[in-house]
Amino acid sequence: MRHLGVLLSYPRPARGPGPGQQEPQHGTHRHSYTATVPTNPLSPDLTNQTRRPVALVTGATRGLGRSIAEALASDHHLLIGGREADTVQGVVNALPSAAPFVANLTDEQETERASAGVGRLDVLIHCAGIIPPADVSLRDAWRRVLETNVVAVAHLTDLLLPTLRQSVGLVVVINSGSGLNAYGDTGGYSGSKFALTSFADGLREAERGRVRVSSVHPGRIDTDMQRELQSRAGRSYVETEHLTADAVAAVVRTVVDCPVECLVESVTVRPWARLPR
Repeated sequence: MRHLGVLLSYPRPARGPGPGQQEPQHGTHRHSYTATVPTNPLSPDLTNQTRRPVALVTGATRGLGRSIAEALASDHHLLIGGREADTVQGVVNALPSAAPFVANLTDEQETERASAGVGRLDVLIHCAGIIPPADVSLRDAWRRVLETNVVAVAHLTDLLLPTLRQSVGLVVVINSGSGLNAYGDTGGYSGSKFALTSFADGLREAERGRVRVSSVHPGRIDTDMQRELQSRAGRSYVETEHLTADAVAAVVRTVVDCPVECLVESVTVRPWARLPR
């Protein structure tokens, strides 16, 4: 359980561009694909650094998603994904180059409207996710967790694939250890994460040579969601047995920085040591 496993691959030759798509330019580092973005008026002057790769991070208003956005903020223009406009704008205002991406990703029309405004995209990071509600039927719990953790991810990716192909972009799916190993008390959550693993694996093969796809499988992270999960299971919460969100965000940053010639297909992140209780 205490390891970091990485599967690294080199993309095979592309099958050729799809209808209406340009031929990808290989052998170039991803950071050469940049976009001119507007300056955030509430941030320091950016006149000397307005050409940045564009990254959309869903679930970016708190927890791991917020940490990932902050890890990329120094040299990316960020699209901050979240449901509540005021909360999203608060994160946008705190970053040097950012814009809001407000949508309930389980709402098809909201997601399509928000995606229509994305004119340039180099990185798509799926970090939004839920645990099954505790106060609903088993059927409703499974439906809700699959809708958010799997269907919404597939839908948003499908909408943005044409844009990602233009930049030979990267999709990073933030999964979980529960997407590799089933645990008795995770129920629908683990099921959704296994489905997410399958989705990412299939997308990687379908888009090989055009869009890169990475899966990140962190162990337990010190977040509000993890505290709730362990509380439901009747376990005491030991903070030192958990990864920090910033540590996992640093791994995601490494995946994003991988040159376009190769791909981190899957990475598993675990605490390498646990402090004595």
